[in-house]
Amino acid sequence: MAITDWPEDERPREKLLARGAAALSDAELLALFLRVGVRGMSAVDLARALIERFGSLTGLCSASASEFATVPGMGLAKYAQLQAVMELARRALAERMRERDLFDSPRAVRDWLRLKIGPLPHEVFMVLLLDARNTLVDAVELFRGTLTQTSVYPREVVKLALSRNAAAVIFAHNHPSGAREPSTADEVLTRNLKHALDLVDVRVLDHFVVTAHADPVSFAERGLL
Repeated sequence: MAITDWPEDERPREKLLARGAAALSDAELLALFLRVGVRGMSAVDLARALIERFGSLTGLCSASASEFATVPGMGLAKYAQLQAVMELARRALAERMRERDLFDSPRAVRDWLRLKIGPLPHEVFMVLLLDARNTLVDAVELFRGTLTQTSVYPREVVKLALSRNAAAVIFAHNHPSGAREPSTADEVLTRNLKHALDLVDVRVLDHFVVTAHADPVSFAERGLL
């Protein structure tokens, strides 16, 4: 049955306009992006099939162009549109972080980190540089490693903080394996970085472990700073 034949209050677009985007399921939101289905499948049916094929909405959004284009009815044009939507979301969240104290919008920080580095297949180490008002000055991917480890040099972190005149920093790195818990090596690294930055009066406010499918873990909330 085509979506146009559904009861009006069950159609994704009308449902969103009446009740807000949060009232829609993942498949319904994706159906609005897809706009149309394929032969024998409505847009919602196709959306459900895509989410099942890629394992999750996150898996779909982080798929490569070649993976995405193998799905019947999809292609590079639709892939480009999806990536544009994802980048708009990242930039909107980054704007929020630059406009206010990061601790007034902790959800924006976590959401941005998940979108930015959560789905990556390799490990990266990011430094968020803050001014004296705790607003974002810049976010820099400083080191990139293999699937399991990366090398982070305190000297380079100190140089970056001083070059941007940062008053404070927040660290973040992803675990491509999906493991949420900070490792012993993560804790040792954080202590070493904090010690190095203490010497130049730059505060370390937090360190997040980021994965694709769960909320980032905060060192500060765990009492690890």
